Amino acid sequence: MLSKIIKDAESLPSTLLYKIKNGLATLADEDEACKDSYWAYLFARWVKGANIEKCEEAACKDPWRAYCFARDVKGANIEKCCEAACKEPNLAYRFALNVKGANIESCEDVACKDPQWAYWFARDVKGANIERCEEGASKDTRWAYEFARGVKGANIEKCRKACERTGYAF
Repeated sequence: MLSKIIKDAESLPSTLLYKIKNGLATLADEDEACKDSYWAYLFARWVKGANIEKCEEAACKDPWRAYCFARDVKGANIEKCCEAACKEPNLAYRFALNVKGANIESCEDVACKDPQWAYWFARDVKGANIERCEEGASKDTRWAYEFARGVKGANIEKCRKACERTGYAF
């Protein structure tokens, strides 16, 4: 009975996910992997000898995968991944925070378009331009208040002015 099960299992086609997770993927699977940003990212991350540029091209079609690719894959082109990932404020923040060699200024441009991410960027990212982030955070009273409380070097008066006549006035 066991030999029949093993024989049947050997004859079943393996999915790409199964192959990658179990270390069975080969370079012959690369073309299939590069049809999808998720598979391309996983393939480049886990398969030795993968064509990083080819996988990166596919992964960078999705902003989240571009961020993951830059963060996790050795040899990734950080500038190319940054350009692809930093289309959304939360990803621009994550990219600047977690990817070595990230262009802080270009990430900051995108993150500071949203008051919440402008606050987090100023608070957590080394090299952030506090004044620029404060300007972004001050577009929303809650985040102007949080900025005054949580960011070293914040202009308290500017934040206070942004909070006038609201529930966040201080």
